[in-house]
Amino acid sequence: MSRRLLPRFPGFRRPEFRRPTLRGAAGGLRARLVVAFLLVAALAALTTAGLTFRSARTAILKHTQDTAIDSLRSQVNSQVPDYTFPLTSSAQMDLSRRLAAAGGAQRWIIHLRYQGGPMMPAADTNRTIPQGLQQKVRSGIPAFQRMDVDGSPWLAIGLPVTFKDTNQDSGLEVYAQMPLREDEANVQALVKAAQSGALPAVALAAVPALIAARGVLRPVRELRRASRKIAAGELDTRLRVTGRDELADLSRTFNDMAEALEENVAELRRMEANSRRFAADVSHELRTPLAAMTAVVDVLDEDAASLDPDTAYAVRLISEETGKLARMVEDLMEISRFDAGAAALHLDEVDVSETVRKTLQARGWQEKVAADLPEGVRARLDPRRIDVVVANLVGNALKHGGEPVSVTVRAEKRDTGERLLIEIADRGAGIDPEVLPHVFDRFFKADSARARSEGSGLGLAITLENVRLHDGTVRAANAPGGGAVFTVDLPLRRGGGEEA
Repeated sequence: MSRRLLPRFPGFRRPEFRRPTLRGAAGGLRARLVVAFLLVAALAALTTAGLTFRSARTAILKHTQDTAIDSLRSQVNSQVPDYTFPLTSSAQMDLSRRLAAAGGAQRWIIHLRYQGGPMMPAADTNRTIPQGLQQKVRSGIPAFQRMDVDGSPWLAIGLPVTFKDTNQDSGLEVYAQMPLREDEANVQALVKAAQSGALPAVALAAVPALIAARGVLRPVRELRRASRKIAAGELDTRLRVTGRDELADLSRTFNDMAEALEENVAELRRMEANSRRFAADVSHELRTPLAAMTAVVDVLDEDAASLDPDTAYAVRLISEETGKLARMVEDLMEISRFDAGAAALHLDEVDVSETVRKTLQARGWQEKVAADLPEGVRARLDPRRIDVVVANLVGNALKHGGEPVSVTVRAEKRDTGERLLIEIADRGAGIDPEVLPHVFDRFFKADSARARSEGSGLGLAITLENVRLHDGTVRAANAPGGGAVFTVDLPLRRGGGEEA
């Protein structure tokens, strides 16, 4: 599979990818899926344990109370027929003792009331039979009720006794109270068992949670990997589509997007190549006639003083415009070399301050520019290209800024190494904040009304390319006190020799 790289468009920056941090991983989709899965598992386990506990507790207590009621009824049916009604007090006490002795397994406490009389034996104030229970029994209804005695659960049972033959009320009421400590202990053991079972269930749920998260995130990881390849220029990257779910639809959409992007970039690449070839061809073809025109204009310009005023003006105008055209053609040729990758550095050990000083002298700017050029700042640079950089920035400051223009050269030490800074500042109105991001764009002019200005709109773009060749940067900003500041930031390479 061929590796198709993104075209080198002006201002294009390749994306920088960062490794996921621990905080990012903790807040990632995998962690959230696992946490959600565990929460659902924990909720399901707790709900199941709660329902199971409720059902088991109800079953335990119901079994206890049913057993107690049946046992009490059985004892009453077997003991009461031995007594003659109406019952005397001694008979009531004897029946109470016999029923209490018969309920040894249940450990119940027996109380009797006969024909609305007092309880025999008298009930403990802490274990008084609930009034609601007594009213039901007086109405001839067997009843039971759970009660709390000194923080412990108890069960109270009441049975009205009727004559077996006539089914008439005998006036005897039998009450039994029994502790539910064993049942409560069984319920607490059930709670602990449910808790002990829920924790391993939640822990075991982490395994299917990780498996499920992996299955869900695999297409997402493939999509991320493919997106990075697309961003890196591998436009023929495609995802393998499996299934018919939403993630499969997302993969198909990504493939459609990648295909459209590949076609569009291929078309842009073709158009850019054609535009570069056109600019280079036009510039090359214009050089020969321009050379001839320049030679003729130079001759005419020498004799302009002997011509009549109108003809002299026309000759000087032609000479000026021919010079502009020649500079524009040279700029186009230069930018074409950058686009074609044919621009090369010829590094040499130079005195930076002396190089900048020669640039100012060659253009007669010594009186217009305040230069701060310390001695002893040496670096390996391409003198011709640094001359172009300084000339373009100073010329731009003189033309569009305000005097005085200052040029400062200094070396600066940083953690990444020594840097060479060349700063050009003016005292003009500064650069419009909306214009700042575009000052290095090709053919960009802040004022659209200056369609016929002397500049070609390529000077700052050529400056940017020359600085990039030196592995440096150039920045444009507005000074706090007014005016524009352009800063060239280059690595301060040292050492002799020349290289291409």
